[in-house]
Amino acid sequence: LLPRPPEEENKPLVWPYWPIKLRTSSSHDEGCQRDWSVATKALIGENGRVTGLTAVRLEWKDGKMVEVAGSEFTLKADLVLLAMGFTNPVGGLLDAFGVTKDARNNARAATEGDNAYATNVPKVFAAGDVRRGQSLVVWAIREGRQAA
Repeated sequence: LLPRPPEEENKPLVWPYWPIKLRTSSSHDEGCQRDWSVATKALIGENGRVTGLTAVRLEWKDGKMVEVAGSEFTLKADLVLLAMGFTNPVGGLLDAFGVTKDARNNARAATEGDNAYATNVPKVFAAGDVRRGQSLVVWAIREGRQAA
């Protein structure tokens, strides 16, 4: 969604907040292709399986994201992961899928057995922050691996 961050942080501008600058890890260097200012418009599926997504390019105008006219495109995909960082689960998304939520408004999902991390909706799984709430990344990694 967001535009590409700058290569160098602007220290006086960001202190005492987390610096906004481009970070590249070894994982990115191993073949990751990053794209910036892109929003997913729709998931494409066939026979109950995701096959791709429709996206659109964005630009910033008056502090708001605006779709660039005529920039819609599709990407092939066989798996879609929502990596949202420290944000609350997107209630509207959970509601749209009909996922049952717990008392803290997180997605309710089993954590053991053959259907670990399965929600009440067939073929919809929840792991990490969307299931347990904001926590350490190691928990999200662990649960993501177990869910997969």
